[in-house]
Amino acid sequence: MPGHKRQPSIELLELIGVVRENGSEQTSFPPVHTPLSYDYVLVAKTMEKQERAAFKKQTEYIEELKKKNMRITKIIDDDLVFYGIQAPKEVFEKYRYLLKVSDACNWSSDQNVPLSTRIRIVHFILNHTPIHSGEGLRDLMKMKVFETRFCLHEKKKQKELKENWARWSACLQGQPITAVRNYFGEKVALYYLWLGWYTFLLIPPALIGVIVFLYGLAFFNTSPLIKEVCEADTIMCPLCDKRCKVWQLSETCTYAKVSLLFDNNGTVLFAMFMAVWATLFLEFWKRHRASYVCEWKVSDWCEEEEELILEIVNDVNCEPKKYKHSYLRSTLVLICVTVMILVIIGLTHALVVFRVIAAVLLAEGSWEFLSTHSNSGAMMLGAVLHYLIITVMTRINRIVAMKLCEIEKTRSFAATEKSFTVKMFTFQFFTYFSSLFYVAFFLGRINGHPGGYVRIAGKWRLEECHPSGCLTDLFIQMAIIMVLKQTISNVFEFTGPWFCRWLKRRRTQKLQRKCAHCYLKHESEDKQGAEMCDNCKLRDWLSNYRLNDVDSFSLFNEFLEMVIQFSFTTIFVAAFPLAPLLALINNVIEIRLDAIKMVTLERRLVPKKTNDIGVWIDVLEAIGVLAVIANGLVIGVSSDFIPRLVYRYLYGPCANGTATDTDCMAGYINNSLSIARMDDQNIHNEFSVHQMTTPSGLNVSYCSYKDYRSNEDYTFTPQFWLILAVRFAFVILFEHVVVICKFIAAWFVPSAPMQVKNDRLFDKLNRLKEELKVI
Repeated sequence: MPGHKRQPSIELLELIGVVRENGSEQTSFPPVHTPLSYDYVLVAKTMEKQERAAFKKQTEYIEELKKKNMRITKIIDDDLVFYGIQAPKEVFEKYRYLLKVSDACNWSSDQNVPLSTRIRIVHFILNHTPIHSGEGLRDLMKMKVFETRFCLHEKKKQKELKENWARWSACLQGQPITAVRNYFGEKVALYYLWLGWYTFLLIPPALIGVIVFLYGLAFFNTSPLIKEVCEADTIMCPLCDKRCKVWQLSETCTYAKVSLLFDNNGTVLFAMFMAVWATLFLEFWKRHRASYVCEWKVSDWCEEEEELILEIVNDVNCEPKKYKHSYLRSTLVLICVTVMILVIIGLTHALVVFRVIAAVLLAEGSWEFLSTHSNSGAMMLGAVLHYLIITVMTRINRIVAMKLCEIEKTRSFAATEKSFTVKMFTFQFFTYFSSLFYVAFFLGRINGHPGGYVRIAGKWRLEECHPSGCLTDLFIQMAIIMVLKQTISNVFEFTGPWFCRWLKRRRTQKLQRKCAHCYLKHESEDKQGAEMCDNCKLRDWLSNYRLNDVDSFSLFNEFLEMVIQFSFTTIFVAAFPLAPLLALINNVIEIRLDAIKMVTLERRLVPKKTNDIGVWIDVLEAIGVLAVIANGLVIGVSSDFIPRLVYRYLYGPCANGTATDTDCMAGYINNSLSIARMDDQNIHNEFSVHQMTTPSGLNVSYCSYKDYRSNEDYTFTPQFWLILAVRFAFVILFEHVVVICKFIAAWFVPSAPMQVKNDRLFDKLNRLKEELKVI
């Protein structure tokens, strides 16, 4: 009837199996379940809303679960059918006993199996229960036999986490890591523990980065370099062909001031500090992790061992999946990864071409401001386009990484996750940093000189660096990408799940409030045998169904975001000393944003046990090594630190120890410029008479450009080769000194506190004594 509201149809099926104990058959223990909740819920369409073949597979799968003595509650609501699943007591007793025997976890025999562990066990059993045709639950999900699946939030614990952790007003408070572990499992808890520790240790580099910035600001108006640029009457060569004219160096006074904020002597010490900080962060993280892992008694936990235990619990006659390796598959995957990296680098080349063409179009435009600052405008447009490329390539990278994992045919989900993590991070790293490496190490060094410019397709000139240095271009690129990434990502990360939950609530009927009987049972401390009525079960299941879906890689996305940020914070920190400050501010918000999203906006993640952050620790160590190399090259090659050093002691007013009243850096800018004369035929062909006319209408016969070249034949001067030699010597010296400091720091800080080691020692000794007493 129109407008008639269907009442839920309930079919409760309880199956009690038979087990053999001490040679006699006895009825198995009744299912042990947490009242008002279930271990797992499957959701499917009703028979009227799906094909007959799919419904047949659905029924067949449920029958297979019944054979395993699962307690199944079926509730139909409109076009949805919910299957509440509870495992029998013997499943958890087998798991607890095997875990104790295997010594994979220090678990006392009188300890109950927590609900988070129960969920994990049931999740494994469901995934490894095939129907007769061989399809498992994952296959049935792909075939739309089941619409979705989820484990239920525990209202009381969820409320406690929301009050103590998942709220914006708790941004400056600590995290209840043990409570998070008890609810979401060790894997999620270790993510928040790592993120909180990373955020806490960002405070020193953030403060020092601000000091370096203020150091540059202190010499804003007194620096002879800025004074020389701002008061110069030097005529500079045109920045592009045709419409670009010569310009005065003093027009870039503001640009020179910004450059000094990030390219100063304090940057060198800060880069060295950050390289050592990355090592100390990882070493102290290992100590911090060890304290919690020991407290949770998972120090000896082994992923492979627990996987075997779960397989035995699911099927006593199971056969373990053997280790296999195929050189053919590995070679194919390696080739595909190489091709993908080349494609990403190709996109970087396309980005370079875009910036070159954009610079020309802006310089030839009618807007005088953009025409004057065409290179800076092109750099900013390129950074925005780079962010858009990152957004698109993130989706493509994920698809390619998953396909490559399928080609590998890994043995277990843990192996698949590890392989996927390495591939996805590699693709994302090249997507984010290829353009930055070009700006840092190639921009302005391969563009040629007047009369011999390097051109794309013989038409467009490559970009040039500002006379004050190339480091500001790298700073602009990093600042735009970091700000856009952190701001836009956080906005979408929160509003997306919130809007989806709101939309689902609008689409589904609003259920009645919980009845008084169930409300009293929910508040009661006596939980033995308590059970909600069917309407309240449906209400609880629907409230979880409306939440946003999660999968096995939901936590991976959060880790990837933070590790990419860690890369930004360490690798090019010499060009952007404020990066740790931005990361600190973002992380304070990120912790609460992720917590709110995970506790209130998303379905409950399947709790997973672990004692470390997995392959991410190897990725972080690799980033730490790369940070040493990259920062050494940024200071030695990209910045003007070495040219200034050489000028100060060999070419400036204070050369050879000569004491003068003049500042030792006076004349540096003029010394770093070379001259192109119009009487040279190549120069005459390069620039037209119109281009060599100043805005005031004065024709000039020469112009300057940034390089160390002879004014006659445009070959490199001896000063260029000296600076190049000192650059390489500095890079080698910097890297060796910092690497030695990293090794000393790693050796100096023990990987675990002595108290933790002693606790583990005595705990193991007491357990052995107890086993001996039993004998």
